[in-house]
Amino acid sequence: MRERAACAASLALVPLLACPLAATQVKIFRTQTQAAFLAGTLAGVSVDSLGSVELASRTERLTALGEPFLLAAAELPDGWVVGTGNAGRVLKVDRQGKVTELFAAPEPEVFAVWADPDGTVYAGTSPRGRVYRIPKPGPGAKGSAPAKAEVYFEPGETYIWALARGADGALLVATGTQGKLFRVEGKGQGKVFYDSEDTHVRSLLPLPGGDVVIGTSGEGLILRLGRDGRARTLYDAQQPEVVALAAAPDGAFYAAVVASEASLTELGKPAPVAPPPAPGTAPEGGKGRRGGKGEPTPSVTVTVEGEPGAAVGAKTGVAKSELLRISPSGLVEKVWSFADDTIYSLLWQDGALWVGTGLEGKLYRWSSNQMLLEKDIDERQIVALLRGAPGPAFATTNAAALYRVTAGREARGTYTSATLDAGQVASFGSFRWRGEAPGGSGVRLSFRSGMSAEPDRTWSAWTAAQQGDEVSLSHLPHGRYIQWRAELVAGEGAGGSPRLYATELSYRQENLKPRIDSFAAMEPGQILVPANFNPGNQAYEPAHPTRDGIFTTLEPAPADEAGRFKPLWKKGYRSLRWTASDPNDDKLTFELSFRPLGSDPASDPAKAGDWLRMADEVDEDHYSFDATALPDGVYRFRLVASDRKANDPGTGLAAEQVSEPVVIDHTPPALVGMEERGGMLRVTVRDALSPVREAVVSVNAADWKPVVPADGLLDARSETLLVPMPPKKGDLLLLRVTDAAYNVITFDLSHRP
Repeated sequence: MRERAACAASLALVPLLACPLAATQVKIFRTQTQAAFLAGTLAGVSVDSLGSVELASRTERLTALGEPFLLAAAELPDGWVVGTGNAGRVLKVDRQGKVTELFAAPEPEVFAVWADPDGTVYAGTSPRGRVYRIPKPGPGAKGSAPAKAEVYFEPGETYIWALARGADGALLVATGTQGKLFRVEGKGQGKVFYDSEDTHVRSLLPLPGGDVVIGTSGEGLILRLGRDGRARTLYDAQQPEVVALAAAPDGAFYAAVVASEASLTELGKPAPVAPPPAPGTAPEGGKGRRGGKGEPTPSVTVTVEGEPGAAVGAKTGVAKSELLRISPSGLVEKVWSFADDTIYSLLWQDGALWVGTGLEGKLYRWSSNQMLLEKDIDERQIVALLRGAPGPAFATTNAAALYRVTAGREARGTYTSATLDAGQVASFGSFRWRGEAPGGSGVRLSFRSGMSAEPDRTWSAWTAAQQGDEVSLSHLPHGRYIQWRAELVAGEGAGGSPRLYATELSYRQENLKPRIDSFAAMEPGQILVPANFNPGNQAYEPAHPTRDGIFTTLEPAPADEAGRFKPLWKKGYRSLRWTASDPNDDKLTFELSFRPLGSDPASDPAKAGDWLRMADEVDEDHYSFDATALPDGVYRFRLVASDRKANDPGTGLAAEQVSEPVVIDHTPPALVGMEERGGMLRVTVRDALSPVREAVVSVNAADWKPVVPADGLLDARSETLLVPMPPKKGDLLLLRVTDAAYNVITFDLSHRP
């Protein structure tokens, strides 16, 4: 036995950063869990719960039925009987796959069938609930002619969901929408055995001692009904529907609970509208008769292509379906949960529990606390599982077909991965796999790549790889997407199946240039510090000095949107901030430089001097600096974003962006003139670089009050301010002026001319 080794550590089928192979940007697709392998396509192979792929049990399709839907099935002594929709036909399929019509009901759906050992068939129809008895054709009857069927029992209910023989020989009939279970001892001799408080009695499991296990739809209850007609609730599921029950030899039984939007009662194309109900029954679609328990009748439907609609009364926030084990003592244990598959059928056979699911038609086998995917078929739902030899038979709908598990394993099978997305155009490195190939068996690998998300004619052809633990993919054309395929071939004779349980596929994106989305200077004095920054013995403002009173105060600083930094204010400082990204997700480093443009913001950058280095190896998306190191003037700043550290030497790329003109201004406005006119002081102030942003006045240290500019707008570098005269001579009159750079100066106007 040969073991194929691969470095496999992650549990995801996604591109993950990996240990570097040639450079830090090499990434790896890893597949080594059941969920990851199930994202691909399986043909003749199975996957167990540990993510091991091997050749599946051999199956054959006996027949494809020319019916829209197959809804129920039961075993006959010489074959199987199936109920269909939307034509309401009951068909027999013999062991060779030959199909014979037994009965065509006037109702459109046959949701339940039962076959006695002598070949007598019972069929439950909907949406006018009737139970028909179809006798086995006698000697001399034409095998192709429908048998003479008779109405055996009419419960006065809308739907017949399940039929079964009780331990005492009575026929049990599960119905909806009034949630009743009937016990029928002969033609027309039926009585209510149990009147549920739920909307539908959905599934039945008679026990050898005479008790009956019931699964309901609406509230999702599992009940044990005694021979005396008294019921005990074993479990109240989060999912609202109990669709299947199966008994194990040790006295335990299994139950499948599902979300209603996934079941046969809720998905897909509605059935034809039912005729009026029989007298004395509740109107179809009416409320239940038990207060809060009753729900509107769901549309009885079968699944077709398309997205499921919202279910009436569906419980939200739970798995789509779950498999439960109920011990003989009543202890309930969840043994498996399906997030995407819906359980439709259960069967215990040969020491294992078989599980039929949709919406992608998968057959599972639960054994030794493992869930093994045995078969992935083209049809969309496995709605019935039936005992058979050497393995079970199973019926599908969408489209209607009948399969059976035969002896041995498939001689060969193929696993095709999901389409793997490298995110950008990439080159592909190597493929490694871990598994085993005993006794002459083998795993044959092939690969293809392309640029479209769905493989098409533009993709490269499948190319086979040489045998080995590690396969080079350098021959593949560069592309954004890639698929790999493994063909498993059994060994000669009893050589056993190869196994595949972990793969790695490395790739490296072609390097693309970084992108700078924004680059600008923040407000004068603003700095960014970590959100948990403690200034200690240094005083900071949150953004800029407050101007609510004559004395400045400190206020809490809010964190920025990302929560990593908070803005503070420190006089004399300036901050540059930017947003940049890399199409390859490479880590970027930044360099900053500057050059003066003179005092005119309209200066031509081309006539300015060389760029002067300011900072390099910057890792953050901002940079704060003490602007008092620069003289007053107008400057431009340049940001260079580079991915060189994430790429091989000489292969890094960079992007750059130049800021708009930034004014560095440390000088406050100056008082250039003052005159008294009409009881007002006309005070002229002027700033060399920045417009005046605020002018306030205080008399005798009272609160600051705004001053009106002569032209009505406080927006120019030179402003004439109208300052009211104080009430009496000798009062302290202060004028405080702030420019756009937050340079502040206070003038004493008490000693005016």
